[in-house]
Amino acid sequence: MEAKLAWENYDDAKMEEVFALSERYKKFISDCKTERECVRETARIAREAGYRDLNEVIEAGETLKSGDKVYAINMEKNIVLFCIGKQPIEKGMNILGAHIDSPRIDLKQNPLYEDSSLALLDTHYYGGIKKYQWVSQPLAIHGVVAKKDGSVVEIVIGEKEDDPVIGISDLLIHLAQDQLQKTGAKVVEGEDLNVLVGSIPLKAEDEKERTVKANILRLLKELYDIEEEDFLSAELEVVPAGKARDYGFDRSMIMGYGHDDRVCAYTSLEAMLQVEHPERTSVCILVDKEEIGSVGATGMCSRFFENTVAEVMECAGEYSELKLRRALTNSKMLSSDVSAAFDPNYPGVFEKKNTAFFGRGFVFNKYTGARGKSSSNDANAEYMAEIRAIMEKDGVCFQTAELGKVDQGGGGTIAYIMANYNMQVIDAGIAVQNMHAPWEVVSKADVYEAMVGYRAFLKA
Repeated sequence: MEAKLAWENYDDAKMEEVFALSERYKKFISDCKTERECVRETARIAREAGYRDLNEVIEAGETLKSGDKVYAINMEKNIVLFCIGKQPIEKGMNILGAHIDSPRIDLKQNPLYEDSSLALLDTHYYGGIKKYQWVSQPLAIHGVVAKKDGSVVEIVIGEKEDDPVIGISDLLIHLAQDQLQKTGAKVVEGEDLNVLVGSIPLKAEDEKERTVKANILRLLKELYDIEEEDFLSAELEVVPAGKARDYGFDRSMIMGYGHDDRVCAYTSLEAMLQVEHPERTSVCILVDKEEIGSVGATGMCSRFFENTVAEVMECAGEYSELKLRRALTNSKMLSSDVSAAFDPNYPGVFEKKNTAFFGRGFVFNKYTGARGKSSSNDANAEYMAEIRAIMEKDGVCFQTAELGKVDQGGGGTIAYIMANYNMQVIDAGIAVQNMHAPWEVVSKADVYEAMVGYRAFLKA
């Protein structure tokens, strides 16, 4: 069974919709390169669409009713949106869940140092990356610095047209004979991902103060009013500099940083904003830390989602511990996460009958995991049949896939975590080339079909 190309179904009007959605998405991932930026922008978009902060509803003692829209934020790194349905929440929710963290390089807590009259920042990479892909790239810094007085300074360096960029040096080919004998995992090692940020020494009377590091600290003080010790309470992420761009002569694809998994997060959000008065309560949750195991207070393993559902049920006059358990068990979820797109340059790692292809639409992975389905959520056949019916009813172009050949590797998502509530869960997302590289690629047709598929699921 081979899925048809979605492009073949589009008339001129539909093509305009496809490209318009892609323009909105390109702006989102160009502006939002950290979890905090994604949450802030999502909250802004949600408020414009009529969503209210759940805390305001709680403080006002208001009652939630069918059609009401609320959102809740956790530590500036998670956000969850609810559109209250006609049925009691106890009957279950239709949930979209995506993650908004992406592989990157983080600054260490004591990062700034000088070596050979160069100022550098020491780093620790985050998530699964091929480290050699990050050298010789124009990079930017996004993040926050929390000061002892309680203020938080936001920092973005390297994104404006006249901003400087930073980067990690690579070894010149003329001296790389030994380096080229190493395996890919060792060509560039983690402790060598040091970011070059300056080379001019401070102008000072005292010779000991005439250092490049001192000059960088002077600039940071002037521009952001931060001291070296403020790095101890900072979250600064090194990411590729620049905007998402059209890819291909026909502009059919998008190249950008963070498609995994912001492409599913944004299309889930777009779908959520189109839902009005659903039968079952519609939910969209965007979470952190998936790339490192969904751990911690802002990962899917935390109790944030469960606690927020309890608060929503209380505001709707439905809460009891038993009803909360029933609501979670009766819920159905699409774990919105990306899949690997077939790449003709590397056909040997794919099994073509069970692989996602660019332009063939929304991708369902019945199971993920590694090799023998290890650490996998394996969706029930009955649930897969139900999903097929929903997609076909709404004319969604979709395909099914698994993540490469059985013994090649694999990967995981948040699906198994939500399945712990005994709810029905399946992975559903968008095919990506260059996954986990600084610049990833997706098809605009797949972005559109995913949004339509998420919307169909929420309305089912």
